Amino acid sequence: MKIDPLYLLPNLFTGASIYLGVLSIAYAFVERFEIACWLILISLIFDGLDGRIARLTGTTSRFGVEFDSLADIVAFGVAPAIILFFYGGYNYGKFGIVIAGLYVVFGAIRLARFNVTTNHNEPNMFIGLPIPSAAVFIVGWLLFEINFSKTYPEISEYILKFLIISSLLVALLMVSNVRYPSFKKMNFEKVNFGKIVVLLMIILAILFIYPIYTIVVGITCYVLFGPLRTFYHLLKKRFT
Repeated sequence: MKIDPLYLLPNLFTGASIYLGVLSIAYAFVERFEIACWLILISLIFDGLDGRIARLTGTTSRFGVEFDSLADIVAFGVAPAIILFFYGGYNYGKFGIVIAGLYVVFGAIRLARFNVTTNHNEPNMFIGLPIPSAAVFIVGWLLFEINFSKTYPEISEYILKFLIISSLLVALLMVSNVRYPSFKKMNFEKVNFGKIVVLLMIILAILFIYPIYTIVVGITCYVLFGPLRTFYHLLKKRFT
């Protein structure tokens, strides 16, 4: 059976995402945590490109969808959990093990639910926090802790405690019914591209100057957006 070479292209990006996830785990084992975290963030880029390339080239397939889910559970499920555990989660004994385990299990549930309900969901919304966003939250805060502890080592322990507890909350958000905005199918017909370009340049400039702080602030705002939106709609429904 002859295979169109174009079908290999998006799957190569998916394979690269898995490989970077495994590589980050290897770096975590040798306590190179900063590199391990950055590898997860680079993996996110490949994860974002594979689906877009498949749609642009008309090479979407069921195999690609399943392969992408397997890549996500490795790169954004297992890898962040192991990095967090080896960085400091082991200090919390069984609680640290449970946090790491639940994060991976809930991430797998999130991916399975997405695959079976993707045709019935709102096109511009995710039900539950996407696992890549959860991974960025963990590694972003880890990078913040690693760099912040160099200047203020006395508060390093408090940041790590916050991250351990937050990881459990993030895991729960993945399997919740809290809705998050999706940027995959945005309608660009009414978008002012001039303003968008200016905004992107400003964001990129800030990201270049303060990469870790920008990632942490951005992903934290996104994670908090879902619960705050849900709370707002509950209040609105109650008082109207």
